[in-house]
Amino acid sequence: MACSAKKGDPSGTCPSLAPQHVSGPSGLDLVRLTPASTSIDDGYYNLGPLHMPITTASSTAQTWFNRGLVWCYAFNHGEAVKCFERAVAEDASCTMGHWGIAYALGPNYNKPWGSFDDTELENSVREARCAVLRALDAASVATPLEQGLVHALVSRYPRERLDPEEGRSANHAYAAAMERVYEQHADDPNVVALYVDALMNLTPWALWDTRTGEPADKARTLDCKAALEKGLARFPEHPGMLHQYIHLMEMSSHPEHALKAADTLRGLVPDAGHLNHMPSHIDILCGDYRRAVRSNIEAVVADNKYIERDGAINFYTLYRCHNFHFAIYAAMFAGQYAIALDMVKRLEATLPEALLRIKSPPMADWLEGFMSIRIHVLVRFGRWQDIIDLGLPKDRDLYCTTTAMVYYGKGVALANTGRISEAEEYQCRFREAIERVPSSRTIFNNTCRDILAIASSMLDGELEYRRGNVDLGFEHLRRAIERDDSLPYDEPWGWMQPTRHAYGALLLEQGRVDEALEVYMADLGYDNTLPRCLQHRDNVWALHGAHECLTRLGRANEARIIRPQLELALAVADVPVNASCFCRNTSRL
Repeated sequence: MACSAKKGDPSGTCPSLAPQHVSGPSGLDLVRLTPASTSIDDGYYNLGPLHMPITTASSTAQTWFNRGLVWCYAFNHGEAVKCFERAVAEDASCTMGHWGIAYALGPNYNKPWGSFDDTELENSVREARCAVLRALDAASVATPLEQGLVHALVSRYPRERLDPEEGRSANHAYAAAMERVYEQHADDPNVVALYVDALMNLTPWALWDTRTGEPADKARTLDCKAALEKGLARFPEHPGMLHQYIHLMEMSSHPEHALKAADTLRGLVPDAGHLNHMPSHIDILCGDYRRAVRSNIEAVVADNKYIERDGAINFYTLYRCHNFHFAIYAAMFAGQYAIALDMVKRLEATLPEALLRIKSPPMADWLEGFMSIRIHVLVRFGRWQDIIDLGLPKDRDLYCTTTAMVYYGKGVALANTGRISEAEEYQCRFREAIERVPSSRTIFNNTCRDILAIASSMLDGELEYRRGNVDLGFEHLRRAIERDDSLPYDEPWGWMQPTRHAYGALLLEQGRVDEALEVYMADLGYDNTLPRCLQHRDNVWALHGAHECLTRLGRANEARIIRPQLELALAVADVPVNASCFCRNTSRL
């Protein structure tokens, strides 16, 4: 029989919170939540201490609910559903267990309604609607807070069938309902997190206008910020709010404001790989590439535990790929070829062909683009012969993005080794290959076709430049920069080697030092001409370029100012850095 103990009532049979009050800055009362000893020692993942007391007579159901909620905060929604199902298996009348199933089956910040394929959308909405109705049936004995959460979630699934547009409309109804719950229970940390989640999902990845630094039109950005900052002031170790605050601030003009949240989140939920990874979103934007590499290696270690237990044939593989992708990206900025290539090999190994052939959800559309990342690494580090020797995928339809990128890489490599006619042949193959890439192929927030459009301009530019058509080559490279700058915000950025690095290097090769300096100062964020998310603070390649330009222009005092950052960056790199791009002929240096 379900218990009716209220939250925080130690006399009830529900697990209770054991709040620890500690003094914060200026005497602020901070509350760190630690659960009573109700968890079961069953060898499950270590998910930290998060605990949300619910109406249930079963301590085991409570434990599985806690686990499901943490997995929701860690964006492993498939595992969350399994946990909530275990909770209702232990207690069929557990309102919040049914609520959790419905909640986890729905859209999230990385998977809005439009990202569900038709079959998945139909099944998910039907199952979620059934689960939330079961929660509603059991809600009469639940607490007012639980009843509020259930009634709010009913508005997200008003029917058993929704199309994406209807789902987006339901998001607004759900957000309005969650706002009412928040107004009544603003001191509950999980209510804060669920409320902010509802607001962020109204405009996922569009919370800020990255050009102006102002909140995006129609986004509830400032409401999210106010709720999270108030919530984190009282509950500084809540993994859901910490995760959300990183996403909230990363697109802003001041991502460094989330450094404290990022540092608090590190290691807070040891076996949740995505939460181990999340601080690196801020690390990258602040130019701390070493720490970004470290965080993602820790995330990979955590995810390996998940693979051993649950296998790789699941949607969460997308998040595991994200960790490898991020580690590669950070290592590239740090000039660390060995780490970048090792992570590429591990990334490729984690994407079996059987996974890519799953039709629903369409795994190839989500994951195949990751197989092309090897080319980005080999071009970044000037491994021209390795690219020339690289084989092509056997199934060029399944691996269509990868095929196109291999052709691009071979064209660039051949152009940079003086084999112009062969480079032109691969340029033609590349253009043909682009046409076989469907618009549904993505790498997170970017379509593969948009990414390949940058590759097209880069290849055109480098090939024309090596033909001797310098001005035409530079025109194509500037077009590549425009396309790169116009990509939707993403971390890592869709094009993994900043286009300005090649342009600046070739400008220097032509002796156009003043123009090259402008390029590097923009890339480093020194002149504030680029939005914050397009700046690459303290990367070794642009630091080298800027220092060389200042030295050659006789601006010794300015060169001395950036020399310490350059020396630090060079100390980390495992390759000689003589130019911002290996496309530059440095034989005269």
